[in-house]
Amino acid sequence: MPSLVVVGMQFGDESKGAVVDYLAEWADLVVRYNGGSNAGHTVVAGGHKYKLHLVPSGSVRGKLGVIGAGVAFDPEVFLEEVQALRERGIEPNLVVSLKASLVMPYHKEIDSLIHGGKLGTTKRGVGPAYQDKMSRITGLKVMDLYDRRRVKDVLSLKAEELEFRGIVKDRDSFIQEMMSLIERWAQALEDYVGDDTLLVNEALSQGKFVVFEGAQGTMLDVDHGTYPFVTSSNPITGGVCTGVGLSPKLIDRILGVSKAYTTRVGAGPFPTELKGDLAAVIRDRGGEYGTTTGRPRRVGWLDLPMLRYSKLVNGVDYLAIRKLDVLAGLERVKVAVSYEIDGQEYRIAPPYVRELEKAEPVYEELDGWEEGDWEEVVRGGWEAQPKGALKYLEFLERELETPVLITGWGPQRELTIPSPRLKDVLREMGVITQ
Repeated sequence: MPSLVVVGMQFGDESKGAVVDYLAEWADLVVRYNGGSNAGHTVVAGGHKYKLHLVPSGSVRGKLGVIGAGVAFDPEVFLEEVQALRERGIEPNLVVSLKASLVMPYHKEIDSLIHGGKLGTTKRGVGPAYQDKMSRITGLKVMDLYDRRRVKDVLSLKAEELEFRGIVKDRDSFIQEMMSLIERWAQALEDYVGDDTLLVNEALSQGKFVVFEGAQGTMLDVDHGTYPFVTSSNPITGGVCTGVGLSPKLIDRILGVSKAYTTRVGAGPFPTELKGDLAAVIRDRGGEYGTTTGRPRRVGWLDLPMLRYSKLVNGVDYLAIRKLDVLAGLERVKVAVSYEIDGQEYRIAPPYVRELEKAEPVYEELDGWEEGDWEEVVRGGWEAQPKGALKYLEFLERELETPVLITGWGPQRELTIPSPRLKDVLREMGVITQ
């Protein structure tokens, strides 16, 4: 029953989609377990760029993709992505959990009016959809597309609330419009809906290799991140269990993904943030603009206290370090090895805004590495990577006491370099035999 969780160790945008796409070569199922269309995974393969928000990254390789119960599911976004893949010649094989929460048009309006400006959300309606889910009374799930009586009851309650907020002017027209939308979605999604819990558990019992794909990153976890500057779900490894309906005993290995530096979108503390010309260079070279919103990301040096915290929370077994190419050409590269907060040293980041806002990073400087022909480097394998980069990776392995299995030298699938250890791990898991 081999299974692997791919989890973001920073503030999201770590290039998890590229890692999942690479690993999907061996996977039977790729399962998305949290978040909604506020998250964006970009996969670049064969000269084509695929921007995915709900469809699991492995679908680009034609693998079975499962959207779990923990996802805030926007049918409009999903259907648009399916159509976009079809136009590229890919017929995605997908199952959507009947237990996933529906994102309705009014959730996006609420998000824009109330939440977006204060917390820097993407205004995709995910937070308000999760609010309704937790209230139970006003939450709708995919299964409710086929229960018109419940939908009408919920919409009646929402109409009253939205009228009070000034979003709805005529209750009857609102309910009629939403019911028409529900009818259309029910028909369009009929071939996709299913039981994610049963499907995934049966796959594991049959010895199939399942890769679990998280959205966002650990420091945006609603319970364990930099609250309130977080997302509305659980990106951490534990989110797999609640987001799919899986025993923690069935999680085999955990791969943590980090960039060679740090980025953050929106408001919230960022101890290693850079300003000025260097920040602009890294942002432009790394294409650090949000997949969902296009907003410029804040950038900074790699933050080891954050990664140690993330390793602790997730139980990370291995690392994938992406975007090493972005730092190429810098003479010196800094890494935060600890914080100083009120005169006290912290080697593990406290996930509290008040403390992080006072954190002074303690840096260690390392030699940089030269520019190169990354396609040639990839062909040369692990040891062909620039010496400075190899020393950088060795430094991270020592500091985090965790081996690096995968590196990335560009957004393309073809610019991924596996460590020789990757094949050993896949053999140990029973994924491959040679």
